[in-house]
Amino acid sequence: MDPLHGITLEKILNYLVENIGWEAMYDEVKVNCFKFDASIKSSLTFLRKTPWARTKVEQLYIREIKNKA
Repeated sequence: MDPLHGITLEKILNYLVENIGWEAMYDEVKVNCFKFDASIKSSLTFLRKTPWARTKVEQLYIREIKNKA
């Protein structure tokens, strides 16, 4: 089963921000939109244009939901 099925990028970001925060996200995925003036909107814009970063964020989300289970 695909853990990302039916989950939007926005839901992934909201979950990660609520559960680990921007700083921890930056520690895992070194992108400026997580460090400087971090917001869901700017992160969505960047991640939609940057496949490698989106993949890393999706992998982080999967790790986090498995850790919570």
